[in-house]
Amino acid sequence: MGNMSGVQSILEIFKSREVRYIFGNPGTSESPLMLELEKHPEIEYILVLQEGVAIGMADSYARSTKKSSIVNLHIETGLANGISLLHNAKESRTPIIVTAGNKDIREIANGRTDLAEMVRLFTKSTAEVTHPEQILTSLRKAFNESMNHPTGPVFVGFSANSLDEFHQIEISDDMQKTKKFQPDMNAIQDSVELLATATNPVILVGDQVSQSDATKEAVQTSEIIGAKVFAMSFSGVNFPTNHPNFRGDIKLGYLNSFQAIEKADVILSIGKFTDGYYMFSKPRLEYFNPRTKLIHMDVDSTSVGNTQKTEVGLITDPKIGLSMLNTALQSELTTNQKEISKTRNKKLLDEKKLIEETKKIQIKNNWSNSPMSPTRMMYEISKVLPKNAILVDDSVTSRESIFQTMNFDQPNTYFSGFGGAIGWGMGAGIGVQLSNPNNPVVCIMGDGSAMMTIQGLWTAANYNIPVVNIICNNSSYRVLKINMNYYKNHVLNNPSKETSKYIGMNFPERINFEGISNSIGVQAQTISNPEKLSDAIKKSFDSGKPSLIDVHINGEI
Repeated sequence: MGNMSGVQSILEIFKSREVRYIFGNPGTSESPLMLELEKHPEIEYILVLQEGVAIGMADSYARSTKKSSIVNLHIETGLANGISLLHNAKESRTPIIVTAGNKDIREIANGRTDLAEMVRLFTKSTAEVTHPEQILTSLRKAFNESMNHPTGPVFVGFSANSLDEFHQIEISDDMQKTKKFQPDMNAIQDSVELLATATNPVILVGDQVSQSDATKEAVQTSEIIGAKVFAMSFSGVNFPTNHPNFRGDIKLGYLNSFQAIEKADVILSIGKFTDGYYMFSKPRLEYFNPRTKLIHMDVDSTSVGNTQKTEVGLITDPKIGLSMLNTALQSELTTNQKEISKTRNKKLLDEKKLIEETKKIQIKNNWSNSPMSPTRMMYEISKVLPKNAILVDDSVTSRESIFQTMNFDQPNTYFSGFGGAIGWGMGAGIGVQLSNPNNPVVCIMGDGSAMMTIQGLWTAANYNIPVVNIICNNSSYRVLKINMNYYKNHVLNNPSKETSKYIGMNFPERINFEGISNSIGVQAQTISNPEKLSDAIKKSFDSGKPSLIDVHINGEI
């Protein structure tokens, strides 16, 4: 392409990689980028008023498109604001390329922040470009590093001089190519031998299943061996929730989760272990019964056999690995073993029917609560969701009610955040809508999480991104109350009838989301009567504009 400035070459490289959006909040150090963008209408800069919104948007956009997304933040100050949700992206292995401008490299003696070091803990790799000649190789590495397994966020900083100075560059149209690993056939054979003779097999699915489009293969595995299935994480549709073998989520490290799987003689775990964010002293470091045989499958060799006693390690892309495992199982299971699996599947189906009946009873028991129960709220939402709707879930403690009233059996119909930081949902709904412009998108958020990134409503209004935002307004950090009770009862072993004061966990008055939203430009309304909720949601979808519905619910523990 010849001689061009560093910032021009950045945007030409982005175009060669088919980048459509940059999510960000610029500062003075990003002036060269913002000026050069005027000449590149193919790339749209989506402005946010708080950096966490940009990370949430980029996270969900990358997960929905299965391509690297681009974030642009301002030097150390803006970058720091994005780190909270960047942590979540690292945990969920989301391929985001975070960029930021920095001072001229000649200012090193005057005080210049090492941006790469600042975000090293929350990324797969970091680099800071100090000369324009480094741009091509640094960005090529960033795209490849973010998408190669295990995927994850990366950071590239640019010094002021690297953006302004000119250099000779030839930009090819080489698109990123991800590498998918096949498992060792000896390990497949070892796995078959364990699973074929298992009397109480269990499968644990993580987000690597949906990331690898391996849901169909995971279902087939469960049916071949007649196994219960639990979700270690469920930020995508890792397993159809209405399938007879599915038993919901599991929080490794917690007592009730240990009890749920302690009788399993063989466990097949797919994806990295997630511990349910156990934050207390005296953690359960061994997740499984010592007698349980563990088969662990993941793309990341550093996670397989890392902390848990592992009988067989399968380092592979789950779609490839499960497909090969299923072929081997179908070939080698005896007629008797296949019949035993069918019997287990029939028992699981009967159990599932009872579980579904219990759900219906629970919905009826809480039907007339005032304020309405989270379960009633989700039931009313479920009645009017279009068939092609995508649900973005940042509902925190109301999530259980979503799964009590709704099922998700198709890929890319459900997205949720993963990680310890709240505030993901407000930006995530926008990111999913941008990547799926022909699908209605509803984003359900807890009130505490929504307030972390409430500025996202401004972006939705100004770019007319028609997400229907629904707030679970229980006027508290309810998750902290639940965890406080767990701490008292199971860590301190001091159950008390005396109710905690829950200091720092209550909002004295319900937050006025309707007022906040209307002031920012997103039409909003407050709903306390459950009979009016469905009609409000219909009108929001029909408007074709961003909207917010503040639903007052019961937050009792």
